[in-house]
Amino acid sequence: MSDVPDARFELRKVAEREWLILDHRYAENDPRRTVGCVYHVDVSEVEVMWIREIPVAIRYMSAIEALDEVRRFYETSRATRPIEIPHLPPLISK
Repeated sequence: MSDVPDARFELRKVAEREWLILDHRYAENDPRRTVGCVYHVDVSEVEVMWIREIPVAIRYMSAIEALDEVRRFYETSRATRPIEIPHLPPLISK
C-alpha cells in the first residue's frame, strides 16, 4: 500500500488568503474541475464556498482540513457491506 495521498484533489493557492480545491478527474478548462473556494476568515478559521453540492461543513480550522474532508467524502472505500440484522419469528396471537 502507498502512503501517497489521493492525487485526484489539489489545494491550489490563488491569493494570500484564498485557495481552490480542484478535482483532476476533469480537464483544466472544464468548469467541474473546481470543487470549492476556500477563504481565510480568521486566525484559525476558513470558510468554503462549495461549487458542487456536497453535504459537508462550510467552516474549517484550515484549508488542508477542508481538502481532507473532500477526500474523505469521495473516498471509494467508505462503502461497507450490509450489516445483518437478526430477525425474530412473528408473534402468534391466540
